[in-house]
Amino acid sequence: MRKNFAGKSKNMTFLGMLALMSAASISFNSCHDVKDKKESEKMISQEYPDAKPTSSIDNENVETDKRVIYLTFDDGPNQGTENLIKVLSKKNVCATAFLVGKHVYGSRKQKNDLELLRQNPLIELANHSFSHAHNKYTEFYKDSNAVVRDFDIARDSLKLADKIARTPGRNIWRLNNINATDIKSSTNAANSLKKAGYKVIGWDLEWKPTNKMALKGNHEAMLKKVDSIFFNDLEKTSRHLVLLTHDQYLADSDSINELELFIDKLQKSNRFVFRKISQYPKINEILN
Repeated sequence: MRKNFAGKSKNMTFLGMLALMSAASISFNSCHDVKDKKESEKMISQEYPDAKPTSSIDNENVETDKRVIYLTFDDGPNQGTENLIKVLSKKNVCATAFLVGKHVYGSRKQKNDLELLRQNPLIELANHSFSHAHNKYTEFYKDSNAVVRDFDIARDSLKLADKIARTPGRNIWRLNNINATDIKSSTNAANSLKKAGYKVIGWDLEWKPTNKMALKGNHEAMLKKVDSIFFNDLEKTSRHLVLLTHDQYLADSDSINELELFIDKLQKSNRFVFRKISQYPKINEILN
């Protein structure tokens, strides 16, 4: 049943329930369990906690009072990737990293960070192109064939098993049941990616950066946005929300702490399931 999130019939807000249920434990979510907090400054330098492998979940098997969150992080391996891994491992929550192929060759540390991402069972890897459009998006999307080649190169160089992709600088969806393009001049390139077998995933909500490339706003503001999207049925697929942010916004202790608090509050609400993007509804259907 739609629009029953946040107890609309009881006139309760999502954040109010978070406060009332802050002591609740999580039993439903297979991708995480709650662990004791540590100061973010200590977390940055600590050893990696042991991560528990995620179990397979039926995409359609979600209790009616639950909502699904897909944490996705773009542009890795990059500054902040190691901190991201530590947050996810500490909270034992799963996520998807959309990688840029050329970043693997940027430095020895970036190459090492790729291996850390590969080794962590909580994290799956997906394609965010090889060149990131050289940050010249208008020109990049003019040549549809070149766009497909760029993603093919990234897939080969990163040794990605699946063809799940996210377009740089564009919020584009190309699945059998979802077709959306934020900037219409990118339509032909998006269609070519789908024709080449890529399952293109955009996002429902973005946690944007400040001018100093840190997470903008606090976790409470983001929780309100999550609440609003579900309450107003603004997600592409009902009860499933894809959240986008970037590895490089996690280079300072305040941003790390805000991400951790955001995840922690969602966990304690007992209303959310965290999944990898490969578990998004109907994503594994053969594209027409």
